[in-house]
Amino acid sequence: MFPMWTILPKASSFREKRCSHVSLQGGDLSSTMASRLVPNVSSKEGESQCEEKHAVLLSPVGKLEISGCETGLHEIKLPKMSVLPSGRAESSAACEVCEGAEEMTEPLKQCTAWLRAYFCEPARMASLPVPAFHHPLLRRDSFTRQVLWTLLRDVKFGEAVSYKQLAVLAGNSRAARAVGGAMRSNPIPIIIPCHRVICSSGQSGNYGGGNLMKEWLLSHEKLQKEKLAY
Repeated sequence: MFPMWTILPKASSFREKRCSHVSLQGGDLSSTMASRLVPNVSSKEGESQCEEKHAVLLSPVGKLEISGCETGLHEIKLPKMSVLPSGRAESSAACEVCEGAEEMTEPLKQCTAWLRAYFCEPARMASLPVPAFHHPLLRRDSFTRQVLWTLLRDVKFGEAVSYKQLAVLAGNSRAARAVGGAMRSNPIPIIIPCHRVICSSGQSGNYGGGNLMKEWLLSHEKLQKEKLAY
């Protein structure tokens, strides 16, 4: 079980393949530049065919499969954790690309740099750009997109929020169940931090990478935030 930080509501082997997406530019995770994370694209502008590239990042929580094109990041696929690394959250483990390094696009390079900082050097995160996103779910005008962008913008490293609190932040206080659906649909976990959304009881709740991974990520952030405070 984890303590819940209350956040006050604010006013309103590899292959290439072809895909059609619309690009969304991310931004800096620094709290002073959070407004840059708000997407500003239309449903028609920026459509293009792209060549998807893949890479695998060996991280403290296992192998992360990332995919994207020259325009932006498509997905981060999480492994399922059956055992906690070292039994606790530590950031000392290496975080390196083990497959696909020779074909990485710029967004994939930015993604691996961001993830390496997240796991190993959290103090560097504020100075790194969030890679552009290029996934169709993040271009549809939907409550799911609103929830995911609200989560990215408003819930910071080392914080947690309940499903209901996130529904309020996203503009619909009765949509806690829909928030849960948005978390399950998140194509870019860790960067869009659905692991920071927990139950009102303080329990961690479900997660695509499994409950152990969610608990590890929350513990990792809590520990690193405490270290950064000194």
